[in-house]
Amino acid sequence: MFAWWGTVVTKLRKLLIVLGIAFGAFAGIWGTGVFSSLDGDSSLDDPNSESQLINDRVTEELGRQSTDLVALYSSDTLSVDDPAFEQAVVEVTDTIRDRPEVELVTTYYETEADNLVSTDGSATYVPIRFVAGTDDDVISEVRDQLAAPGLTTQVGGSAAIDLDINDRIGPDIAKAEMIAMPILLIALLIVLGNVVAALIPLVIGGLAILGAFTVLRVVSAYTELSAFSINIITILGLGLAVDYGLFMVSRFREELDRGATTADAVSRTMATAGRTVAVSGVIVGLSLSSLLIFPQVLLRSMGLGGAAAVLVAMVVSLTVLPAMLAALGPKIDAGRLPWARRRRVPTITGAVSKAAGSNDHGWWARVAHSVMRRPVLYVIGTVAVLLVLAAPLAGVQFGGIDERALPEGTESRVVSERLADEFSDAAVQPIRVLVSEASLADAEDFAGDIAAIPGVRGAAISDNEGNSSMITVTYDGEPSSLQARGIVEDIRASEAPAGAEVMVGGSSASVVDQLTSLTERLPWMVLLVAGITFVLLAVAFGSLVVPIKAIVMNLISIAAAFGVVTWIFQDGHLSGVLGFTPTGYVEASQPILMVAILFGLSMDYEVFLLSRIRERWDALGDNTAAVASGVQRTGGIITAAAVMLCVVTGAFSTSGITFIKMVGVGMFVALIVDATLVRLLLVPATMRLLGRHNWWAPSFLSRLYGRYGVREEAEPTAPRPVVPVTTKAEKVGAGAS
Repeated sequence: MFAWWGTVVTKLRKLLIVLGIAFGAFAGIWGTGVFSSLDGDSSLDDPNSESQLINDRVTEELGRQSTDLVALYSSDTLSVDDPAFEQAVVEVTDTIRDRPEVELVTTYYETEADNLVSTDGSATYVPIRFVAGTDDDVISEVRDQLAAPGLTTQVGGSAAIDLDINDRIGPDIAKAEMIAMPILLIALLIVLGNVVAALIPLVIGGLAILGAFTVLRVVSAYTELSAFSINIITILGLGLAVDYGLFMVSRFREELDRGATTADAVSRTMATAGRTVAVSGVIVGLSLSSLLIFPQVLLRSMGLGGAAAVLVAMVVSLTVLPAMLAALGPKIDAGRLPWARRRRVPTITGAVSKAAGSNDHGWWARVAHSVMRRPVLYVIGTVAVLLVLAAPLAGVQFGGIDERALPEGTESRVVSERLADEFSDAAVQPIRVLVSEASLADAEDFAGDIAAIPGVRGAAISDNEGNSSMITVTYDGEPSSLQARGIVEDIRASEAPAGAEVMVGGSSASVVDQLTSLTERLPWMVLLVAGITFVLLAVAFGSLVVPIKAIVMNLISIAAAFGVVTWIFQDGHLSGVLGFTPTGYVEASQPILMVAILFGLSMDYEVFLLSRIRERWDALGDNTAAVASGVQRTGGIITAAAVMLCVVTGAFSTSGITFIKMVGVGMFVALIVDATLVRLLLVPATMRLLGRHNWWAPSFLSRLYGRYGVREEAEPTAPRPVVPVTTKAEKVGAGAS
C-alpha cells in the first residue's frame, strides 16, 4: 500500500505541493487564531470532585464566594488611614463598581476589616469579583483601570495569574523557536550536507505546527482547552516533523544512490521509511491520546494538542514531503556544502554511496559487537546507572500549580507573595467548609471542632443564609503542604452535625482531590498505552518478546528521566542556572505527561531501530549479526534525530513558566538517556541475551507480520553509475600527450 501511495504521490506531486502551500497559508492566517480561543487554565482540578462541586453548591446556597482579581495598593509615605490614600482608592473602586461585569468590590474603608490592611499599615488590598462567564478581555481591561494615582498599584488574583500565563506563552514560543531554528538548520546542514535537503524537514515542521494549530482551533469550538497545549504542539510538531523529514530525506537519497529513478526512489522510500513513519506516528499519537481519560482540562488539552501535532506531522510527512522529493529528484543534492562529499564504495556493477551499501562493520556496529561480547556486564551496569538516576523518585512529593510557576517579579506573583508576607490573615488560601441543612448554632459548634484539629489557626463562620453556613479555616503553611492536606482529610473525617451535609473546598482540598483523581486513573492510562504499543509492535515486528522488552526498557528510561526532574525541580538543584523557584514538590501532572510523551518518543526511535534489526534477521538468521547491522544502519541517523529533538526541547527549557520548563528539561534528559544508555547499550545487550527468542511468535502473528510488518529494505536496484572524476593533473597530462 505504501509503495502504491508513493507512485500516486509522484503523479500528483504538483497538486499536493500546491495544496500544501494553500493549507500553510490558511493555517498561518486562521489557525494561529487559536491563541485567542484558549484558556489560561493550568489547573488539575477534577470537575467531579468534592472540591469543585462545592463551588456550585456555594453559589446556589450562599452566592458566589470567589475572588477573581486582587488590587494591592501601597505607599512608602502614606498610611492606609491617610485621607489622601483613602481618596485615591475609593475613586478607583467607585469607577470599577459602575461596570456591569463587576459583581463585588470590597474595601477596608467600607468594612473596616483588619485583615484587609497590612501589618505595618502601609498597604491594603481590594478583592474584586466578576459576573460568572466574564470574558478575559473585559477582565484585562478592568485590570488596567485599577491604577490609583499617587499609590503603588499591583494586581493579582487567580484571573490575573491566568492572564499573565497567557501573556507569556506567545513570547516563550517565539523565543524557543528563535533559539531552536538556527541550531536545527546548522545541525541539518551538517547531517545532510546540502542546503535543499536541510530545509525540507524545517518546512515540514512549520506545516506540522500550523496544521496542529488549525486542528486545535476547530476542537476549541467544542471543548475547553488550556493555553499550555500550544507549547506541546510546538515541541512535538517541530521535533517529530524534523525527525520524520530527516528519516525520509535520508532514505530517498539512499535510494537514488542505489540507481533508482526518482519515481522508484519515492515509491521505495514510502514502502520503507514511510511505513515506519506511519507506525511511529500512530504509536506516539495514541500514547498522547491516552491523556483523554483524565477529566482535568490541562491533561486533556495536552493530549489533544500533542496528538494533533503528531498526527499532522505524520500526514504531512506522508503527503507533502514525498511530493517535494518527487519534484526535486536528484536536485535534492543541490547546494552541497564543501565538507559533504559522500564517499562511494565499489561494487561489481559500479559504485554506490557508502550509506546505501551493505556496510555492517562501521563504528556503530563495533560498539554493538563490543556490547554483545559482554551482555551481562552491560545490562547490569546500564540498569545500575538508570536506577541511580531514578533514585530521587523514592522521595518525590506531589503538589499543585500556583503562582510560583511564573517568573520572579511577575506582578500577579508579587501580589500573592506580598499578601502572604505582609497580611496576617491572607498568609494562606483558606480551606472553605460548606455546612448545609444545619442551624447556625450547629455550624458554629462544628467550626469549634475544626478549630481543635492540630495545625488549624482558626475556624469561623464567614457567611450564613438560612440553614447553610460557610466556615473559613486558616492554617500555617502553603496550600499544597502535607500539613494543609492533612487538615482537609481530618475535616472530611470529622463527624458532621446531625442531618447536615458537609463539603470541603479551597486550594488544599483541590490538591487532595487532584492527587486522588490522578492516582486512580494513572494505572489505566499506563495499561492503555502499553496495550496499544504491544499490539502495534507485535504486528509490526512479528514478535511477542520484543514488544514486552521495549515497554519495560521505556518505563525504566522514563523513571530515570523523572528521577532527574525530581532532583532538579523538587530539591531545587540547578534552580539558579535554569531560573525557577523550587517549591519542594513536583506538580502532579508531571509523571503523567512524561509517561505519555516520553513513552511515545522512545517508541519512535525503537521502531526505526527494530525495523532494521528485524530486516537483517529475516535476511541472515543470525541474531548477533542482525543486531550489529541494525545498530550500524540506524545509529547515526537516530542519534542525529535525537540531537535535533533535544535542541527543540532544550529551547523550551528557557520558558519562564516552570511547568513548561519542567517538561522541556524532562524530555531533554529522557532523549539523552534513551539515545545513549538504552538504544546504544541496553538494547544490543538484551537482544544478545535473548538470542533467537527475540523473534518468537505464534503462527498467526507471523502471518500478520508477513502482510503488515515494518521493513526498511526494498528490493535492490542496480546502482547508478558514478561518472569518473578527472583531476586537473590528469587533464594536463592528457593535453601534453
